[in-house]
Amino acid sequence: MNAPRPHDLLWGMPVSALPAEAPQWARDVLASGQPVVVRRALCEAAWVAVGVRGQGRAQRLGACMRVADIQRQQGPETLRWQTQSPWLALQALASVAPVLNASGLAWGPTGGVGYQIATGIEVLHAGSDLDLLLRTPQPLARAQARELLDILDCAPCRIDVQLETPEGAVALREWAGFARRVLLKSAHGPHLVGDPWATLGRAA
Repeated sequence: MNAPRPHDLLWGMPVSALPAEAPQWARDVLASGQPVVVRRALCEAAWVAVGVRGQGRAQRLGACMRVADIQRQQGPETLRWQTQSPWLALQALASVAPVLNASGLAWGPTGGVGYQIATGIEVLHAGSDLDLLLRTPQPLARAQARELLDILDCAPCRIDVQLETPEGAVALREWAGFARRVLLKSAHGPHLVGDPWATLGRAA
């Protein structure tokens, strides 16, 4: 098993691992065997930061899970959707898959789309966006980012892409812009940087 990375889905977290003040909905989610999602934060050694997902944005809970409790792990790049669906977010996923496949980079859906594909639990609605992760171990030129964004913006719903760099994640939409510095999300918190691929502490 690979080390868990942000947006990976993990199965096996016991209800007993939740903090004592955790709401009942979070306990119900784990008791029913649903996965948690890896989040970008720090935990002690042998633990991983995760989020428990309930119904709607109001039901989100951050916690830490023991690595030893992981029974199954699934990354966004293993999730695909090519069949017909009434949900625009899934239609968008099917329509942009060829473009992203052609990039040669690992990618996959996160958020509600990734969760629904992985679990079969209906969490999408008519207004759902499509959240994607694009693994970019090497720098992506800003002009190339703009070209990709222009293509994705033709999809049937809004698409938000996170470029996953070795140092954290930056929004494709922001990197495709013209600001000198962009917001990089890392396990140590957000940072404004000039180069999302530069080692933190040395980035301009």
